[in-house]
Amino acid sequence: MTAIAQEAPTAYRAAQRIGPLGTLRHTMTLAWRSLVQVKHNPMELLDLSVQPIMFLLLFTYVFGGAIAGSTGDYLQFSLPGLIVQNMLFATLSTALGLNTDIKKGVFDRLRSLPISRVAPLAGRIVADTLKQVWAFALFLGLGMILGFRVHTGVLGVVGSLALLLTFALAMSWMSVLIGLKASDPEKVQIVAFSTMMPITFTSNAFVPLDTLPDWLQTWVEVNPVTFLADTIRGLLSGGPVAENITPSLLWAAALVLVFLPLSVRAFRRT
Repeated sequence: MTAIAQEAPTAYRAAQRIGPLGTLRHTMTLAWRSLVQVKHNPMELLDLSVQPIMFLLLFTYVFGGAIAGSTGDYLQFSLPGLIVQNMLFATLSTALGLNTDIKKGVFDRLRSLPISRVAPLAGRIVADTLKQVWAFALFLGLGMILGFRVHTGVLGVVGSLALLLTFALAMSWMSVLIGLKASDPEKVQIVAFSTMMPITFTSNAFVPLDTLPDWLQTWVEVNPVTFLADTIRGLLSGGPVAENITPSLLWAAALVLVFLPLSVRAFRRT
């Protein structure tokens, strides 16, 4: 017991001296740990596969005719919004996975190692963000089968994916804080859905802005989901991009500046 007690402070002091390159190396190692699990358990991608298919079919064929008068026209409008919604909800897996690892004692073992303090958090975020590439490809591929058309070529698709991954990376820090603070996975789902649902549906992701009540339009116009959905529409279908991408990136930066320090602080106190 004495040897273990002496070893832990030594590991902690070593971790304090780790520089940016060491932090990056530890982060990518832990990210690979999460990604390699998919190879042995492909069912981990089930949540990222079923939800896109379900929401795409539901919104297109149930609501498309009523909202736009044509399922084809509504698909062209709504697919970018659905991609954004799916990205936001997919970040919840970070909170759930983190909370589960903490309850199982995985993070206690990681924190006993001489690694960067932020690496366990950043590693999971990077892994979960990269998993969203699969969801994006599935969404876009199925959408094109149903009739969606990309009018901006490969560069538009690559730009959309890059922006979505950037925003997902930022949004994941909020999910990390939820995962650290919640007492169990059930609480994670309640808090996360209570946060994500209003933000997503009080935007122009699924309906045009001018169809909403005046009092609601005020919020929708500054909602980060609105800026992100309009940017993805511009990148995939053509249209204004510059006026929406800047607010999207500013929102992403604000999320990181607020929730990254709070998450690291909560992790150290856990």
